[in-house]
Amino acid sequence: MMWLRGLTGCALALGLGLAAQPARADDADRIFDKSTVWRPLTPNDKLVVYGIDDPSVAGVACWYTQPEKGGIKGTLGLAEDVSDISLACRQVGPVQFKEKFKQGAVVFSERRSLIFKSMQIVRGCDTKRNTLIYMVYSDKVIQGSPKNSTSAVPLMPWGTEPPPRCDAFMEK
Repeated sequence: MMWLRGLTGCALALGLGLAAQPARADDADRIFDKSTVWRPLTPNDKLVVYGIDDPSVAGVACWYTQPEKGGIKGTLGLAEDVSDISLACRQVGPVQFKEKFKQGAVVFSERRSLIFKSMQIVRGCDTKRNTLIYMVYSDKVIQGSPKNSTSAVPLMPWGTEPPPRCDAFMEK
């Protein structure tokens, strides 16, 4: 029985460690979904498209598509979703930086399994081309996935305003 208490303590510590992750950006907007696997008595497996606004850069939005498991495990929130996530980011208005950021700053984070796996969208600046670079990937406590997707947002004039330089908002 002593080993069970130790296991429970480890699980609690892992759960508290996940709570200390960077805060999620505003909840993603669910745009639409398409079923990929039909299941007669439980929800289908789906590809779901979500949209988010960059919380630190006004005028930039990203859309990502991720698979969601149906079935009994998916319904109960016990299924571990795969790491196949696509990403597209675009300038949707005049760009205004709200704060300075580091290369690889987390824009959005979401758990992909009950405890061990998360999906993250991170941002960087290509200073030579004045372009924001976004990358989505999943990580796992023990072993992450090399599957990823990258999207670039060249900063362009919007109306009569010249675009800001992304390197002016990077933390040194």
